[in-house]
Amino acid sequence: MMQVGIFTGYFPYSLEETARRIRALDFNTVQLDMHFKDVDVSPGQITPDKCRLIRDTFRDHNLPICCISGYTNIIHPDQAERERRLGYLKEIIRHAQYLGSPYVISETGTYNTESDWVHDDRNKTEEGFETCRAVIADLAQTAYDHGATFLLETYVNNVVGSVEETVKMFAAVDHPGLGLLMDPTNYFEAHNIDRMDAILNQVFDTLSDKIRIAHAKDVKRSGSDKSEKHADIGDEDAMESHTFRGVGEIELPAPGLGSLNYDLYLKRLARKHPNIPMIIEHLDESDVPRAKTFLDGRLRANGL
Repeated sequence: MMQVGIFTGYFPYSLEETARRIRALDFNTVQLDMHFKDVDVSPGQITPDKCRLIRDTFRDHNLPICCISGYTNIIHPDQAERERRLGYLKEIIRHAQYLGSPYVISETGTYNTESDWVHDDRNKTEEGFETCRAVIADLAQTAYDHGATFLLETYVNNVVGSVEETVKMFAAVDHPGLGLLMDPTNYFEAHNIDRMDAILNQVFDTLSDKIRIAHAKDVKRSGSDKSEKHADIGDEDAMESHTFRGVGEIELPAPGLGSLNYDLYLKRLARKHPNIPMIIEHLDESDVPRAKTFLDGRLRANGL
């Protein structure tokens, strides 16, 4: 059966307290965010010993780390900023072997300088794709050289956003160091959200063999609010990837608060990945019990 987990970053505490609180909610795996109140794993500060401490703390709480967050804009248009961001992502990749999971995840980035989630016309050009391809190929090789796997996560406003673009990138970077983080909500835009089942089936018909980890959030039309949406999750140091809730026509709330066909999603996912970790996201700590109850219910209803 599928395992249900959550990002550690929604629990802004010390390492020990974070693990204790997550385990108290009956989770049995986590996606690791490199951020704790008492362990400095910021750029240049990651060490094998710190990684082993983090790994063993979660293991001691029966919370094995299934994947690691490395989210950043990997094609930031400012070259110096891009190199800084990629440097930290590679630092995380090199240390994954000490953290208990080979899987390090990031989205594919945007040429927009104001936000990591806003569209830029260059994202959909051949030049933009080729730049992203070269970066992803390098990340895949770096991961492979250090016993890890870089997982690409799609998002509609990034360079790799559609099913077709995802297939194209995996054809262009056919590498054992590259895999896919499956989050079906990230493929939906105003023009295709009303064809939800067709898009979900297309995703799994073409990409099932690339999937390594899955996410659980939701998707819906945003109504009158077309701005970039961020939530206050009660942590002033929270990463933007955890406060982001959508932009433009589409909102991305917590699981159970949108229109995603969860039954179809889970059934298609389970065909080839019956034991895959499902990581809950896009919520704050107070909403975690509700979201877990929802996801557990859909898994139970589908015999998964």
